[in-house]
Amino acid sequence: MGTGVATKSFALLCFFFLCGTLPSLQADEHSLYYIYTALSKPVDLPGIHEFTAMGLLDDRQIDYYNSKDKRKIPKQPWMKDKMQEDYWEKGTQSRKSKEQWFNVNVNILMNRMNQNESGVHVLQWRHGCETKQEGGETKFSKGIDEYSYDGENFLSFDDKESQWVAPIVAARPTKEKWDKVPILNQYTKGYLEKECVDWLNKFREYGDEELRNHSPPKVHVFAKKSLNGDKTKLKLTCLATGFYPKDVIMTIRKYRTSMPEKEMESTGVRPNHDETFQLRKSVDIKEDEKAEYDCFVFHRTLKEPIIITWDGKCKDCKEGPFLVIGIVIGALIALAVAAGLGFYLYKTKRIVCQRTENREARVPYTNGTEKSLLPAANGTA
Repeated sequence: MGTGVATKSFALLCFFFLCGTLPSLQADEHSLYYIYTALSKPVDLPGIHEFTAMGLLDDRQIDYYNSKDKRKIPKQPWMKDKMQEDYWEKGTQSRKSKEQWFNVNVNILMNRMNQNESGVHVLQWRHGCETKQEGGETKFSKGIDEYSYDGENFLSFDDKESQWVAPIVAARPTKEKWDKVPILNQYTKGYLEKECVDWLNKFREYGDEELRNHSPPKVHVFAKKSLNGDKTKLKLTCLATGFYPKDVIMTIRKYRTSMPEKEMESTGVRPNHDETFQLRKSVDIKEDEKAEYDCFVFHRTLKEPIIITWDGKCKDCKEGPFLVIGIVIGALIALAVAAGLGFYLYKTKRIVCQRTENREARVPYTNGTEKSLLPAANGTA
């Protein structure tokens, strides 16, 4: 959907909400991040590799590398179609080099912190940029370049001051060493504010048709017994799933008037296993209430909002307690699976078993290779 059509569609929302309170929607914001993750030793778990690297465009994986296959590969059809073979070859060589650097520096940090080899230690680098639309123009919003070690902040780049920040004592030697190379900091700032933004816009342009045509939300509305102990209440839930990109408007309406946000519970936008997103909102209502409720959802892939009216039925009101127990267990299993398939190991001290092929990343140069803000793989942490 073009920008003009989207703008006109949003202008109609006041009509659909009968001029009620409009739910908040993030501005047209986009991000491109690359994440590298290295373990101090192999872990015998499915999908967990000693070294991984991935690129994420608006939280959707676009490329991937791991220490087993040793190939940078596309994770979106449009990446495979648009990027030349030369891009993947150079990206593979760059990530092999990063893998060596990380292997060396994990050991350096273990020695610096007087750690033995019995445990598993994790070194991770995340960097990239975010943009926002202002008056039809894409502008740099934020740049991130940061390292974590065993789930704790280790080192980060202050884009405004063009210097590294060391939040812990063990990171100070690295900060001092890197700040002594002004050209490195200048390049880091330039990359975050300009080159990264250029690549973000290029990738978004490449994937625009797919994002526009293939990821509208599927919407469901249903009611179950409330779990708050009040037997006279039902929990009415609106679920939108399978949409991409992640920005979406959702509300539960009573007689076509949006209910206050403070009365609704929200899961927030969460990733699905197929790299689309879902959002769930719920509200407690009286079981014997005969009011007309509906679920209102708008997404940029839609020409008009989806409105699903609740049929007045309760899924588990006539069932025994065993069904409720089964539902709770099923929800816990679903949460565990979602956690296992999540993208980020970032800022967690435990290694999560995730089939989604863990963390990755570095950013391409304009010649198709990847930029490295890190010194050569000779042990420089």
